[in-house]
Amino acid sequence: MQPYEQRFPWNLDWNLLRTFMIVVDQKGLTRAAEFLGVTQPTISSALKRLETTVGVSLVDRRPGNFAVSEAGQVLYQECNALFGAVSQIPGLINKAQRRVSGHINIVMTSHVVSRHLDRVLYEFNADHPGVTYSLSIAESSEVMNRVRQNRATLGICLMRDPDPALLAKPLYRERFALYCGPRHRLYGKTQIKLGELQGENSVSFQTEVESGPLFLLAQLRERALLNPEIKGVSANLPEVRRMIVAGIGVGALPVHVAHRDVEAGLLWPLPPYSGLPTADIFFVRNPRRSMNPAENVLVSAIEDLIETTPITERTYP
Repeated sequence: MQPYEQRFPWNLDWNLLRTFMIVVDQKGLTRAAEFLGVTQPTISSALKRLETTVGVSLVDRRPGNFAVSEAGQVLYQECNALFGAVSQIPGLINKAQRRVSGHINIVMTSHVVSRHLDRVLYEFNADHPGVTYSLSIAESSEVMNRVRQNRATLGICLMRDPDPALLAKPLYRERFALYCGPRHRLYGKTQIKLGELQGENSVSFQTEVESGPLFLLAQLRERALLNPEIKGVSANLPEVRRMIVAGIGVGALPVHVAHRDVEAGLLWPLPPYSGLPTADIFFVRNPRRSMNPAENVLVSAIEDLIETTPITERTYP
């Protein structure tokens, strides 16, 4: 039989258990009555009803004597366990209300590298293990399109001009420098003069060629006197990097992203070494989107990161 199919739980007045537990705790009927703010006969009557229900004597209540029977001790221990479990119910309900579930769809431009964003995602996932995710890569213009059309929870991308349909805040700032691959004539050379780059072939991002968010890279190439005709273009950072490593041309990459390739011997930094152009990577969302609980919490966590962490700390390197 299931517990709820047994007759005893249905016949028992559960309030009598509370009264009995207090009688034992207060070591007497009179003290229990004072504690509960009732009369002593009321306590005595409740105790008799409980003994009738369980079928055994629970307390020896002769004048001048108070002792809990062996059966009473067993019942008292169960009452303590029962009330301990009941006392946890509000906390368990609150915990259930705070439990966050749902799916989050993030779309971002290629090779977003941000330790701050990674920390937020780690802490969010640790706190809300029931949430699921999908991440996709797209050009910055497509990132904004998907967020604008409510096809994504949030986007991370480059922006040149504000979009009135979106809320956008700089998530982090990155600096760009020029690099060459391991087969280039300047690879491994130190104290390179800017004039040594004159006429070199270069590769770049589609967003620079189209006067998009990375238009400042054109000024960097001009400072280095590179060949004005771009040898290769791509919308994705990994493919721009591939062309640099392959020797198709020198090109600009985010310094904090290229750092590992420099250490691995795949890239070599070129002048200019100061006054490097910067680009902001934006966190964007649609203010008209009806978000599920998981989306609400993650978006709030990212916005809190942006509000509480100065942009100088979110500038790499």
